[in-house]
Amino acid sequence: MVDECTKEISVSINELPIKGRANRAVIKMISGYFHVKPTNVKIIRGLSSRTKVVEIS
Repeated sequence: MVDECTKEISVSINELPIKGRANRAVIKMISGYFHVKPTNVKIIRGLSSRTKVVEIS
C-alpha cells in the first residue's frame, strides 16, 4: 500500500529476519511493485529495523 502524501510504502512479509531473508523478501516485493529488477532496489537504512529506507534506481 502506498501513501501518496508521505511517499511511504507499507509491506507485510512472512519471512523471519534470519540471515537477511526478510530484507530479501522486502526487496523482491518492492521490485515487483515498481517493475524493476531486484538488483535496482537497495536498502540504504534500516537493515536490522522494521522501518527501512530504500533506494530504487
